[in-house]
Amino acid sequence: MRMVDLIEKKRDGHALTKEEIHFIIEGYTKGDIPDYQMSALAMAIFFRGMNEEETAELTMAMVHSGDTIDLSKIEGIKVDKHSTGGVGDTTTLVLGPLVASVGVPVAKMSGRGLGHTGGTIDKLESVPGFHVEINNDEFIELVNKNKIAVVGQSGNLTPADKKLYALRDVTATVNSIPLIASSIMSKKIAAGADAIVLDVKTGAGAFMKDLNDAKALAKAMVDIGNRVGRKTMAIISDMSQPLGYAIGNALEVKEAIDTLRGEGPEDLQELCLVLGSHMVYLAEKASSLEEARHMLEKAMKDGSALQTFKTFLAAQGGDASVVDDPSKLPQAKYVIELEAKEDGYVSEIVADAVGTAAMWLGAGRATKESTIDLAVGLVLRKKVGDAVKKGESLVTIYSNREQIDDVKQKLYENIRISATPVQAPTLIYDKIS
Repeated sequence: MRMVDLIEKKRDGHALTKEEIHFIIEGYTKGDIPDYQMSALAMAIFFRGMNEEETAELTMAMVHSGDTIDLSKIEGIKVDKHSTGGVGDTTTLVLGPLVASVGVPVAKMSGRGLGHTGGTIDKLESVPGFHVEINNDEFIELVNKNKIAVVGQSGNLTPADKKLYALRDVTATVNSIPLIASSIMSKKIAAGADAIVLDVKTGAGAFMKDLNDAKALAKAMVDIGNRVGRKTMAIISDMSQPLGYAIGNALEVKEAIDTLRGEGPEDLQELCLVLGSHMVYLAEKASSLEEARHMLEKAMKDGSALQTFKTFLAAQGGDASVVDDPSKLPQAKYVIELEAKEDGYVSEIVADAVGTAAMWLGAGRATKESTIDLAVGLVLRKKVGDAVKKGESLVTIYSNREQIDDVKQKLYENIRISATPVQAPTLIYDKIS
């Protein structure tokens, strides 16, 4: 086989075979196929696409390019959840303990964040003492004992995807649905899940800003999962404004605690119940989504979800008393209110721009080398559709620097107020199974 022939084949719109795809991924991972030829193939895929079979084979070729995690010693059906990312996306912090509290094993491999706020691990490290440096045997033992544990990502999962993603980033081939879908699903499958629930975001703060693109991506990922033997479902949810109220690491932990009590923001709580119901159903702990939701609502009401969170934090060295006393979480030096300049109704909160303002405070990383300030961030006091009076707080800003004119300006520019009433956006657009 010659790479030039395979580039030509895809350029002309033909499907690549399983053998050809595996030859390409194996050769590229080893360094036998140079970047310039892989760039040409990525561009051919960008314009010509891939069918369902090709996309599934590309996914599995990337899975087999490195290590895979064996979770077979964990009792029960392991269900993973993946979000395509957004601003104030605290769902993992809530979903982990929530679904674990009804007996679904949550063996979560998470990373650190690059962007508006930290990743799941950064957020959890707001809890004094909490750590993810546990070996595989301890990880499995904790999940069997407590139904939940979180570990840092392995260094050699899907090395082909890491190489290909870096290449796509500099060759204008990121926005290809087969390449995005195979990239996401290869990591989830390599991480050992039996079933996968996907939260595909759409709107200003999402990777997929267009609803039809989000649906196409969700369908592609569900097709891959089911084709390779992983029960997979997807939810298309809104990210035109931040999810919940909090944007920032310790602030999001506090919001997760409130939500596990059943006292969280309405949109965050609803999305967690929908995603969680799918996880419980795929884990075969409930015979219907309705029964699964009832189980989760009961766990919030009777305190078992919150207790599971405490047990999980303590098992990984964390100070579980923060659940009852969130003032033990990192605290910012300055708390500043951003006041509305006029009466009206909040018509738009541009999610990605508000996320950038949080990053400027230090809540996220602009580069991999950036240091996160776990205490800082934003808490929205109004959401789209809410009425607001002049002088009322739009946002509470938590900062460790006194001068924040740049942050205030960014927020004023991206939180828009209308003189006439505005309808709140739809939270969940579609479900794909």
